[in-house]
Amino acid sequence: MDTLETRELRYFVAVAEELHFGRAAERLGMAQPPLSRAIQQLERRLGTCLLQRNRRGVRLTGAGEVLLVEGRAALDATLAAARRTRRAGGDSPDGPRKQLVLAVKAAASHELLRNLLDAYAAQPDSAEIEVLPCGLCEQEELLRDGRADVALMHTPWNSLAGFDSEALTAEGQVAVLPAGHPLTTRETLSLADVRDIPDLPLARWPTRGVYAPGPGPEIHNTTQLAQLIALGRTVAIVPDSARSWLWTEHTAIPLTDAPTVVTHIVWPAHSHSPTLARLVHTATQL
Repeated sequence: MDTLETRELRYFVAVAEELHFGRAAERLGMAQPPLSRAIQQLERRLGTCLLQRNRRGVRLTGAGEVLLVEGRAALDATLAAARRTRRAGGDSPDGPRKQLVLAVKAAASHELLRNLLDAYAAQPDSAEIEVLPCGLCEQEELLRDGRADVALMHTPWNSLAGFDSEALTAEGQVAVLPAGHPLTTRETLSLADVRDIPDLPLARWPTRGVYAPGPGPEIHNTTQLAQLIALGRTVAIVPDSARSWLWTEHTAIPLTDAPTVVTHIVWPAHSHSPTLARLVHTATQL
């Protein structure tokens, strides 16, 4: 049989992620023996071994690694379908309410986002847009699991694999230093200049990016970053549009050799929503 039940996938993904039947059973809120039987039954139905079990624990086989990737994607898809269906069917006193959730990285694309929301709201029969601020590189996950319908994403930072997209803007990058630092007298800087400042370590982001991790403090949000730069504890490389959130204690210097940052409007490849299509059209016409 080639079909799989979502219950089976949830069981398998829990075991594959925990690599321990006891912890997986606790996570699922069930006893261990029925979980073990369910995995064994799944292996018999698929005709292949998914997990290697020994005294030291559990290890995924090659087939198990494939099912883990595919299973996560399938569970995300079912969750996304439920969330988007619920939004589409949400009732208001005037009937079904059209709504789209737009994921954006916090403090990014201020001007573009404002112009997009204003232009779309001015159209007849426009939907309600809920703006969902998110952390670094979280837009992909929000789109895949249905918490968002559409997102503003930025290459080379975000991966667009598996999505449809339209490029909207392109911009350079700047180094943000504490105001008054000796390098702020320069008109431009290079990436090497920024990496080699002895008293100002480059900020370290918790997610993988196009740059090697900096030796400076780990940054989790723009407020933290702004404060540490103002205190003279770090320097950061950000898109030019980030000037909108800079403080008077900051100075932005253009970088001559940093990759161009392109902002895209991105949505699930399988979407056939006319409401979403109108929003995308509005974005590309700005």
